[in-house]
Amino acid sequence: MNASRLGISTAVAVMLVDQVTKLYLLYLYDLPLREPVRLAPFLDLIVVWNRGISYGLFQQHNDLGRWLLIGISLVAALALGAWIRRTQSTLLALSLGLIAGGAVGNAIDRIAHGAVFDFIHFHVMSFSWYVFNVADAAIVAGVLGLLYDSFVIEKRRSGPRSRRAGA
Repeated sequence: MNASRLGISTAVAVMLVDQVTKLYLLYLYDLPLREPVRLAPFLDLIVVWNRGISYGLFQQHNDLGRWLLIGISLVAALALGAWIRRTQSTLLALSLGLIAGGAVGNAIDRIAHGAVFDFIHFHVMSFSWYVFNVADAAIVAGVLGLLYDSFVIEKRRSGPRSRRAGA
């Protein structure tokens, strides 16, 4: 499988898994009536409607803000898709696909519900991490992949060439 096909397939898979988990927990399992559901001493399922972006930043309480976030998410996903189509790097395509799929998954929530449905609550003793979903986890994994590609892989790719150029 070439890099661009991997990236696009990853984006579609992330979006589908994200939406299937959200629809299942909301409408079949009925998490709003059963919460909190303890999965482990450090992990619960709960219902949080996030009207902002990551970590609940920039909360939007009107339609203009909501549609602005939807537009930004969709434009970002399209730009990432264009980047995916140009890259030859498997890691870069995979990372971009994770981010694009997560952005589209959360945009679908904003369109359908007016907010993003977050449900995974990670906590250890008194430390409580933010509540997130599959799309959020994919975005974080994609950003980590981008950072690794930029600071480790790219350095390896350009290392010998730049040493030769400077000699």
